[in-house]
Amino acid sequence: MLKQVALIALMGMSASAMAGQWQVKVGGSVIAPTQDTNTALGVVKADNELAFTPSVEYFFNDNFSAELLLATPISHSISINGAEAVKIKHLPPTLTAKYNFKNSTGFTPYVGVGVTAFIPWDEEGVEKVKEDYGYAAQVGMNFQPADAKNWGVFLDVRYADLNPEVTVDSNTKFKLDIDPVIYTLGYSYKF
Repeated sequence: MLKQVALIALMGMSASAMAGQWQVKVGGSVIAPTQDTNTALGVVKADNELAFTPSVEYFFNDNFSAELLLATPISHSISINGAEAVKIKHLPPTLTAKYNFKNSTGFTPYVGVGVTAFIPWDEEGVEKVKEDYGYAAQVGMNFQPADAKNWGVFLDVRYADLNPEVTVDSNTKFKLDIDPVIYTLGYSYKF
């Protein structure tokens, strides 16, 4: 009897998982750090960068979805007192739970909150960069013309709370306050 109940429950869960829709997004982003870091070395600042930012989104229904940002490694040039000193490359996987404001037009605004990570990929000029985790927020809009079937265009803005610890040498460590705002424009395709 227990096996039958478990089988029925699994079939119900798999059916509900297939009830939603998937969306793939391909975009280009400007990553704009919002903070400077005051250290013993001076003022440390990460520069703005451009990045290719694909993502995958799953719609549980018309209003609720979850999106996973799968950006390619992002490289930041870090300056100390205005002079370029360090290069840091990282992966920024970000998962957000979103609410989509469905309406009768082709425009669908959305808001989201979630978590993000700073995963070091490569660094030059420093001894070590630690992983960091933080929260993320997102606001944006999808536009799907009536005759476009599954294709659309999207525009969104994200904020990520990221402050990885950087070790320059055994005597110098600091938190690099990046806290970027990410501006993205791209295409979407819903299955």
